[in-house]
Amino acid sequence: MRIAIVSILLAASAALTAALVVAFDLFRPHRDTVPLLLGTVALWLLFAAAVVALRGVKGRAVVVLVLAGSVVIGGAAMAGPPNTSTDSARYAWDGIVQNAGISPYAYVPSDERLDGLRPDWLFPGPVVGESGAECVGERIETVPRDTGLPLCSALNRTTVPTIYPPAAEIYFAAVRAVVGTDAGYWPLQLTGLLLCVGITGMLLVGMRRRGIDQRHAALWAWCPLVATEGITNSHVDLLGVAFVLAAAFWVSSTKYVRGGILLGVAIGVKLIPAIAAPAMLKRQGWKVIVAALATFLLLYLPYVLATGIGVLGYLPGYLTEEGYEDGSRFALVSLIAPGSSAIVVAAILLAGLAVITIWKTDPERPWLGQLLMIGGTLLVLSPRYPWYALLLLPFIALSGRWEWLAIPLALTVRLLVPSLTVTRVSLAIALVLIVVVSVRRAGPGALGRWRGSLMRLVTPRSNPQRT
Repeated sequence: MRIAIVSILLAASAALTAALVVAFDLFRPHRDTVPLLLGTVALWLLFAAAVVALRGVKGRAVVVLVLAGSVVIGGAAMAGPPNTSTDSARYAWDGIVQNAGISPYAYVPSDERLDGLRPDWLFPGPVVGESGAECVGERIETVPRDTGLPLCSALNRTTVPTIYPPAAEIYFAAVRAVVGTDAGYWPLQLTGLLLCVGITGMLLVGMRRRGIDQRHAALWAWCPLVATEGITNSHVDLLGVAFVLAAAFWVSSTKYVRGGILLGVAIGVKLIPAIAAPAMLKRQGWKVIVAALATFLLLYLPYVLATGIGVLGYLPGYLTEEGYEDGSRFALVSLIAPGSSAIVVAAILLAGLAVITIWKTDPERPWLGQLLMIGGTLLVLSPRYPWYALLLLPFIALSGRWEWLAIPLALTVRLLVPSLTVTRVSLAIALVLIVVVSVRRAGPGALGRWRGSLMRLVTPRSNPQRT
């Protein structure tokens, strides 16, 4: 009976996922985000119900249901094109440019020297009417050009260099090398599905070997964020998650150099996986650091030789655009430290988190430390984009700390309801929920024990003088 209930809930989740992908997006003029918000809430409720129902299932049926749900919900997420982000259009373009023998850091997408590479699905021609030439389409932006006719582009930030590190660029080129130039969004959605299912498999195997309840893998496999942002919108963060998870497993098995190499690749996909590193440094951390740094630099080397300093891409401009340069992006921190002072407070908080993580992490089970470091960083930085929280999900699953799912949910609300007040309220609720559940989980006297540990950390030990 429990298996049937879980199956019905997963089928409902898949159907609703497909319906939301087909019917709603954030690109339409005068769009109403309420239906998409309500549908997303319904998805999370179905997800929660399915996870609870899975508690009554035992044995091999757990593995079958977790994997089947990952495949079915992930497949449903491919029902339509990206609906909250156009990042995957940039991924496709960077791959096309590289396969033509050109560094993705060499030219901005609007550069006329790249005109011979443009497929129609990424750069449709302008429509000429009585008012002149104009670009039409939900995902199409207009880029003025000196030649007269505008450039119509499905990419965002068409006039700036790419921001993505080299491992991501290799991935983009590899996908396009297989499917060619004219394939649309589906190739990256398919690779996203393969990554999602692959990570699910990694979790199931890793949990079995370490005596962790395999039902917790559903916290990753069935999570709406994985389907919508990892597959529908094909965010490259999924690739970074796969390498970080593999790195955590290797390091916890005392394979420090191998783990460091995988960590370096993950950081080479997108820099944010670096926040998973502190939990892997408790034992022989120098091996992890050296291996990760060497791998990261080796990945960059061919691009540096081809482009020079241009490999930095749009990263400096992106940080300014997102408000991290002046402190305006820190939704919670700015409540107590407005303006640029938020940067200082955020830096202190993150440094403290890193120290605590290194100090308290069990090197054989680093995922609880990674949960604290990644989740705490997301609360401090409060990014606009919920897909950054994909990195958190495997460690929620490994630790079984379901309450941390409040963070990706809060960031999803932030995307759909772009209001500072709503963002602060949703993140504050997430923080309170995490603290309350964590205290209750730790048992009586937890606050006193934590306070004592913190005091021992910040108070220097006094050495008695010898006489």
